[in-house]
This record gives sequence, C-alpha cells and structure tokens, in this order.
Amino acid sequence: MVSRGANPPGPGGTFSRVRFPHPLTLLCGCVLLAAAASHVLPPGQYDRRDDVATGRRVVVAGTYHAVAPHPVGPFQALVAIPRGMADAAAVIFFVFLIGGAFTVVDETGALRQGVDWLVRRFGHSDALVVPAASLAFALGGVLDNMKEEIIALVPVMLLLARRLGYRPVVAVAMSLGAAAVGAAFSPINPFQVGIAQQLAQLPLLSGSLYRIAFLAAALGIWTWGTVRYAARTRTAPTAEPDPGASTLDARRGAVLALVLAAFAALVFGVRRFGWGFNEMAALFFAMGVAAGLVGGLGVGGTANALVAGFRSMAYAALLIGFARAIFVTLEDGRIVDTIVHGLFTPVAQLPVALAALGMMAVHAIVHVPVPSPSGHAVLTLPILVPLADLLGLSRQVTVLAYQYGGGLCELFTPTSGALMAILAAAQVRYEDWLHFAVPLLLTLLALGAGAIGLGVAIGLQ
Repeated sequence: MVSRGANPPGPGGTFSRVRFPHPLTLLCGCVLLAAAASHVLPPGQYDRRDDVATGRRVVVAGTYHAVAPHPVGPFQALVAIPRGMADAAAVIFFVFLIGGAFTVVDETGALRQGVDWLVRRFGHSDALVVPAASLAFALGGVLDNMKEEIIALVPVMLLLARRLGYRPVVAVAMSLGAAAVGAAFSPINPFQVGIAQQLAQLPLLSGSLYRIAFLAAALGIWTWGTVRYAARTRTAPTAEPDPGASTLDARRGAVLALVLAAFAALVFGVRRFGWGFNEMAALFFAMGVAAGLVGGLGVGGTANALVAGFRSMAYAALLIGFARAIFVTLEDGRIVDTIVHGLFTPVAQLPVALAALGMMAVHAIVHVPVPSPSGHAVLTLPILVPLADLLGLSRQVTVLAYQYGGGLCELFTPTSGALMAILAAAQVRYEDWLHFAVPLLLTLLALGAGAIGLGVAIGLQ
C-alpha cells in the first residue's frame, strides 16, 4: 500500500492544542464508561415487534417499562470487546476484503499512474480536484450511505492529496466528510431516509425537492470549508508526477476500468437487490483477483498482495469492533432504551417548533451510543412518530430531525467505527480532525435547524 506519514500539526486552535488519547484507549474508555453507566442508570426496555415494511424489529411506542437490573462488571466489559467484533463481523471482513482488493490494484501500479494522470490532466486547474473528489464521494453518501467502503480508498486519497501538497486531513475531508454530509442530507439514502420514511409511513422519495435544496447548500458549505483549509495549509507537493504517466497504458487502464465497474455494480446491487456487506465483500474480492491477473501480478503475486492488504487493514478492523463493543455493553446493561426514553420524554413538553429542534439535538446525542443509522432509526422513530402526531408536528419534519441530527453526528462521534478507522488509516489525529470539522459541523447543524424550522413554518408533508 501507499506509505503514510504522520499528519503535521494543525495551524492552531482549541482542538489542535488538546492531546486526545490513542483511538484504542478512547474506545476502551467508552466501553468502561458504558459499563459504569449500567450501575447508575435505571434499566428499562421497550417492547418490540417485527415490521413488515422495513423487515426489521422496531420498538412499540408507549411500552417502556422497568426491567431487572443487569449491571456490567469489569470482566463483562472486556468480554464485550470480542463480542463487539463478532457482532460487527460482516463489516470487519468487508474491510479486510476490500482492503486486500485495493492493495492488489495498488501493486499493479494503476493507482499511482491514475493519480499522476489525473494531476497532469488538471494542470493549472488543480484547485478543482478537491471539489470534484468531494462531489464524487458525496454522491456515494447520497446513493448508498458510503462509509466503510472508503477505508480502503484512503491510500488513494492520500496519494492524490500529497501529489498536490495537501495535508492528510484534506484527504479525509473530501472522502468521508463529503460522504457523511451527502448521506445526512440525502433524499434517497436507503439506510437513513429510506428506512425512516418507511417507519413514519411516508411515501418513499417524498419531500425530495426540499431535501435536494438543502443538500446542495450543505455540500457547498462543506466543499468551501475543505477548499479553504486545503489552500491555507498547502505545502510543496511531496513528489512530482511521473512525466511518463501523462497517458495510461492499456493494462493499467483496464485495471482502473475494473475498479469503476465494481463500484457501478456495488451501487446497482445495493439499490436493486438490497446487498449487504457480505455481497459487497464478495464483489470486491472478485475485483481484486481479476485486477491482479489483468495487471500482470499472476496468481502468486495477487495472493501476496491480498495478504498484505489484509495485514494493512487489521488496525482499522479492530477499531470497528471496539466501537461496536460500546453498544454491546449498553445493551447488556439494558440502558439503551433508558437513554432514549429519558432524552425524548422532555421534548413532548415543548412547543411544536422547539420540539422539532429538540428532536434534532437529541438525535445527535442518541447517535453516540447507537452509531448505526438503521439501528438508530428503528429504535427512535417508532417512539417519535406517535409523539409528533400528538404534538401536531409533521412526520416529514420528524424524519428531517432524525436525518440531520443523527447523520451529521457521523462527522465527530468516536463511536463511529468507520470514522475512527479512516482517521487511523490516514494517520490523522482525532483532535486534528475535530479542529477542522467542528466549525463546519456547527454551520451544517445550523443549516439543518433552519431547514426544520422552515419545514414547520410551511407545514412540510
């Protein structure tokens, strides 16, 4: 894989002066905190039922009740870590296989030649690279909630950023950051707005034009912030593009065509056949094998590259499992529903407009212990939809509050396995990422609040 250096210190600011612990230390601390909370918070649960529309188990509103306490001890908290890895097995093995596939592609030289060709192609218009890359990843977020798929692409983005003299933070911002913003404001993301609208019994794609307007504004804000940071912190490129890479040779061009075909198949499979991580992992494994053979690595060279890729993804996969262990601990302690019930109950006492904004704020908090977008939706929306009806609040606005509150939380929450894995792969410190992302995040939250307030005012349905 592409060699990766440490991210240079940020240009100042609150977060750049704060030294956060190592990601594994941070996640272990969160697991222990979740275990400690199980000794303090009263245990409780909602009843659940199978929902035909979504094919998932959802909570039944108004059924919250106390249950027998089940505090999680120190050893049980440690056991939650391997259990979290087992729980996230599909994601972890997907990361391994897609990482191995892209290592094969990298070993063929196609990625380096492709990046060099791209840099030369842009010429003096290389300022367009960041907007173009951000738009491409944002489209992935809009269409299929692209997050974990980005992990294996980090070396490519780092190579592109360094060819242009940008910091690794820029590579993360124009990939994961843009994808997260696209997913949060998407009108068609099946894992967020799709499930949420089904749970709220709204027509799929309803309110799309309204969402598209704010999606365009949100992507404009994020891209502007990324371009501004990239220009302000730009240094001399680490290497000049290879003069011989001005054109792609046929073999490496064929490898890149295989990569593009795999992503097209991914989008088609997810949207048409409802593919999960297992199917996506199989697709990219096949792509990696084909790329190695087409790229001239041979059977043995392809196998060696796959193994090297698996090895390079081990740390990222560990972070995903550790992040999942936090939710496992909270669930074992029977306090996930307690947290949700305690946070949303006060919202019912607020006026309609404030209740909508309160829902958005609480969704941002809930997404920390429940970082899965679909899991978050099936836990909270069956509770909030009846509450919204009682308050006279539009169900569409209720879905917006979930989208913007929970979706934008993906940009900073340490319980997001994809975020922590991508930061680790790019060797970007968590505090450096916060220094860049938090000002833009606050602006986007304000935009989301404005969209919700306007939705209440015009009676968005």
